[in-house]
Amino acid sequence: MKDECKTKGECIFCKIIKKEIPANIVFENEHALSFLDINPANKGHALIIPKKHAETTLDLNEKELKELVVVVLKVAKAVKKTTGSQAFNIIQNDGKLAGQLVMHAHFHIVPRFENDGLDYRTKRTQYAHGEASELAKQINKAIE
Repeated sequence: MKDECKTKGECIFCKIIKKEIPANIVFENEHALSFLDINPANKGHALIIPKKHAETTLDLNEKELKELVVVVLKVAKAVKKTTGSQAFNIIQNDGKLAGQLVMHAHFHIVPRFENDGLDYRTKRTQYAHGEASELAKQINKAIE
């Protein structure tokens, strides 16, 4: 792995990739690494990270993101099967305002169980009449 970490060795995920600090690794290939979250929402909560340092998913090119998502699906299936969970969340936070705590792109696989009490949907908003349609058109126009 080429060291492209912009945080000059301070990125905890880059240290995990380099095996400088221990992690409970569940999957690894040349592009990605998956390990159990040290502070899990539920047992089996796993993270999937690119081996290339990228602060957010927008810093990955299309090929790199596709390679990462393939691993997300593999890990999600394995976590669900292994934990016996009825469902799971795939969560990805881009940027501090979105809740990203480690500035290295990553996905969370959170297994879900009946009455586990987890709820990330604490705040909801409503669109004014016609606002959703207009916003959808604008987003569609912005897709390259």
